[in-house]
Amino acid sequence: MDRLIKQLTFIYLIITYVYAADSSFSETVDRVYEEIQLIAIEKGVPDSFLKKTFSNENIEIHSVIPERFARPYEKKTWDEYKKLFVTTTRINNGAVFYNKNRNELEKVATHYGIDPFLVLSIIGVESNYGSHHKEFTVFNSLYTQIAVMPKRARWAKTEMVEFLSYCYQDSVPPHSVFGSYAGAFGYGQFIPSSFNNFAVDFDKDGVRHAYTWPDVMASIANYLLKNGYPKNDYSNSKKVYKSVYAYNHSDNYVKAVLELRDELKKAIGSKFEEQ
Repeated sequence: MDRLIKQLTFIYLIITYVYAADSSFSETVDRVYEEIQLIAIEKGVPDSFLKKTFSNENIEIHSVIPERFARPYEKKTWDEYKKLFVTTTRINNGAVFYNKNRNELEKVATHYGIDPFLVLSIIGVESNYGSHHKEFTVFNSLYTQIAVMPKRARWAKTEMVEFLSYCYQDSVPPHSVFGSYAGAFGYGQFIPSSFNNFAVDFDKDGVRHAYTWPDVMASIANYLLKNGYPKNDYSNSKKVYKSVYAYNHSDNYVKAVLELRDELKKAIGSKFEEQ
């Protein structure tokens, strides 16, 4: 696997170099740019914006990204996975976060008819309440997948176009947004298409933010609701499970979110009783 990725990366760089060295080209021809150009333009992203984005000196193919895809958390056993996400530290941090953001969380939960502890738990699993949410730029994550991961290239091209559309429309510098190795970003860890389709401007400031809590909480709630969450019916466990599974297609993920939710309820409830 590692050898194949290195070979693909080398071939990609050689091709780019050959095009760049050809005197008939006034500027470096980026193969990833060529593959998404027409689709991005059709979606309303100007070619001038694309060229500027793809001429950035910080573009990089990360060899570690294919390695991470080869060993995803979701392939771990349930016991291994649980030890990563349902921990005493994460439960305690969740209680602290809840006390600090309780009013906003309850506003969102009431508005969408969703269990606030489920939203809290997803925030806890996805970004550890905002403390862990970035490793690579979203651009480089998607760029790497397109350039050297043939099995993920089609999906990554779609997400790259969605990401560039978001950046252009909201005046966000594309190389300033950091996220996961897969290309998810923000405290809710949305992939670009999910952000474009489900993100909410809950605080009504005219922008859908990926890093402000009112918008993040509401976007998570909106995503769950649009994916089958039973509004105002916390007891319908099958539909709740299905909506969380839509967020991340992994049974281990869903079990971790639901178990952390239950632990947070117990911990936060006991803290209130002590006050």
